[in-house]
Amino acid sequence: MSGKLDLDPRIVARARALAARAGQPVVDLARSHTTVSVERAVLRLAGVTGADPDGIPWVNRLVDAVRADVGLEHGVAVPAFHALLSSGSEDLTTLAQKAAAGSVRFTLPSRKGDISAARRAASKAARAGIKIVDRQRVARDRLIKRHGNPAQRPWIYLIVATGDIYEDIPQAQAAARAGADVIAVIRSTGQSLLDYVPEGATREGFAGTYATQENFRLMRAALDETSRELGRYIRLTNYASGLCMPEIAALAGMERLDMMLNDSMYGILFRDINPIRTFVDQRFSRQVHARAGIIINTGEDNYLTTADAVDAAHTVTVSQLLNEFFAHEAGLEDWQLGLGHAFEINPDLPDSFRLELAHALLARELFPDAPLKWMPPTKHMTGDVFRGNLLDGFFNLAGALTGQGILLVGMMTEAVVTPWLSDRDIALQNVRYVLNGAGNLHEDFTPGPFIRGRANQVLGEAIDLLEKIVDDTLLDAIADGTFGIMKRPADRGKGLDGVARHAGGYFNPVTSILEEVA
Repeated sequence: MSGKLDLDPRIVARARALAARAGQPVVDLARSHTTVSVERAVLRLAGVTGADPDGIPWVNRLVDAVRADVGLEHGVAVPAFHALLSSGSEDLTTLAQKAAAGSVRFTLPSRKGDISAARRAASKAARAGIKIVDRQRVARDRLIKRHGNPAQRPWIYLIVATGDIYEDIPQAQAAARAGADVIAVIRSTGQSLLDYVPEGATREGFAGTYATQENFRLMRAALDETSRELGRYIRLTNYASGLCMPEIAALAGMERLDMMLNDSMYGILFRDINPIRTFVDQRFSRQVHARAGIIINTGEDNYLTTADAVDAAHTVTVSQLLNEFFAHEAGLEDWQLGLGHAFEINPDLPDSFRLELAHALLARELFPDAPLKWMPPTKHMTGDVFRGNLLDGFFNLAGALTGQGILLVGMMTEAVVTPWLSDRDIALQNVRYVLNGAGNLHEDFTPGPFIRGRANQVLGEAIDLLEKIVDDTLLDAIADGTFGIMKRPADRGKGLDGVARHAGGYFNPVTSILEEVA
C-alpha cells in the first residue's frame, strides 16, 4: 500500500524529526519525576496485594505512609524495604498493615550498607514481579502458536460493558463466537479519576466494569476457554489510563491482557488530569507494556468528538507522530502501536467519504507497520438505527479500503441505549459482510487527486503545527486548547499533588530492570 498518496519522504522525515524535538522535553520531564501511582506499581510488582476492610488497597496505605514520613522524591522502594528488613515483617503486605496501624515508621537509611541491602531486596522482589510478566508473554506466544491468529485483518474489536464481570464473561464469549477477535471490557464510569485500583471481582459498575486484577484474571481465563473452542486466540483489552495508569499496566502484564488503551492525552483533555502527572505515568506504563508484549491503543479519535473532524484532522496526525515518539522511547515496537483515528466527518458534508479515506490512508502510509485502531462514527449518530447501520457500513468499507489493523465495531444504537446482544449481532453481521465482500480490495484501490491532495494538505498542516509546538512547547500547546479544543494548563488538574521531582539517589527497581541493556 506504500506510495499511493505520493507523500514526499523528506517531508515525512521532517514531521518525525519535529515530533521528536517537540516530545523530548516531555520525556525529560517524565524521566526526572515520579508519582504515587508509579510508586504503587513498583510495590505491586514487588508483591503487595489485597485491601483493608474499607476497600483501600494495602499498596495505597503503604505508599501513603512512606510519603508521610520521608516523601516520594527518593522513591518508596528503599525506605519500604529498609523498614521490611529492620522490622522483621514477613512481607510487604504485612508491612503495609503495620504501617496502617501506626506501628512502623519509615526512614531513609544513611549507612551505605543499609542502602545497598534495601536496594538489593527491592530489586529481587521487583524482578520476581517482572518474571511473572515475562512468563505471561511466553504463555501468550505459546497459545497464539497453538490456536492461531484471526484469518483476516483488520481484527474485529468489540466492547462489552455491563458493569458485572459475571455478566460480561458470557457476553464476551458470545461475541467471540459471533466473530469478534478482540474483546474490550470498558471501565466503569469515573474509574479513571479514582486514585486507587479496586480489589476483587466486581458486580456494580456503571456503564462499564471496574478494572481490577481479579476481573482481568476471570475474563482472561474465560477467553482462553473460548480460544480453545474456536481455534483462534481471542485478545483481551482494558484501559491503562487515568490516575492509576502505571498500576493497571502492571496488573495487565501479570494477568496477560493483550491490548491496553494507553494515552495520557485522553486523561488530560477529557478527565482534567494534570498533564505532568499523566505524562510521567504514561512513560512508566508503556515501559511495562513493552516488556509484556501488550499492544497499546491511543486516543486520537476522541479529539474529533469535540473538534471538527475536517478542520482538526492535522491535530490527529500530530498526536499520532508524538505518540509514536513517546512509545518508541519507552521501548514499544511498531507492531505494538495501535495508533487511533476515527470516522467522524459529518456525513452530510459533500465528499465526506473521500475525506475519510484521505485521512485513513494518510495514517496507514505514515505508520505502515503499526496496527492502527480505526474507530467508528459516534458524533453524528442521530438515533436513526437504519441510517446508523448504513454509516457503520461505510466506516467498515473505509477500513477495508485503507488496510486498518484493528476495527472497532460500530453500533447502530450508538447514543440511544447500551447495546443489546442482538444489536451486537447485527453490527457484527455488518462487519463480516463488508470485510468478506471487500476481501483484499485495498490492493485494487488507487486514490485519485482529491484524496492525494487532501492527505498531503493534512500532513503539511501537521508540520506547521509541530513547528509551532517546538517553539512554544507541548505543554503550552495543551494549555492553549490545541488538541480537542480543551485547555489544560500544566499547573492545574487532578493528581498534581501526587507528583514529585526526583531527589539525588532516587531509586526505582522496576525501571532499572526495564531499562537494562540486553
